[in-house]
Amino acid sequence: MEHVGSTSVPGPAAKPVIDVDLTVADPTDETAYVPALEAHGFVLTVREPVWHEHRMFRLAVPEVDPHVFGPDRPETIRHRLFRDRLIAHPEDLARYRDAELAAAAEVTERGGVVMDDNARKEPVLRDIYARMFAAHGLLRASDRSSYPE
Repeated sequence: MEHVGSTSVPGPAAKPVIDVDLTVADPTDETAYVPALEAHGFVLTVREPVWHEHRMFRLAVPEVDPHVFGPDRPETIRHRLFRDRLIAHPEDLARYRDAELAAAAEVTERGGVVMDDNARKEPVLRDIYARMFAAHGLLRASDRSSYPE
């Protein structure tokens, strides 16, 4: 289990939702982990077989969203890299925080949903991801302008 998302990074204003990545041997074998999570009040809310066999649960109080993936999935790696990037690079943390606050204010002011919030943060996220992936040798600097298409 890895604590990821805004609440895993000291300093920024964050939505009061704790995101965790939960790695299981086989996300399709729900009998191996769903009963244990449900016994603690978690509710299975998302099942995405075509996207890395992703499953998502919700717990209302405290608000926790466990994201279930199999071992070494790209999303869990991306989440950890992003968290660690924000912790190690205060300038990226500041840009992300400002984008997050501006997006949240606009959604509150004009109404909207989570996807609207994500779309408003996208340019900042793409830039941080491009530099993060390049720093780890996962993206050439010359490819940054096209990440991610």
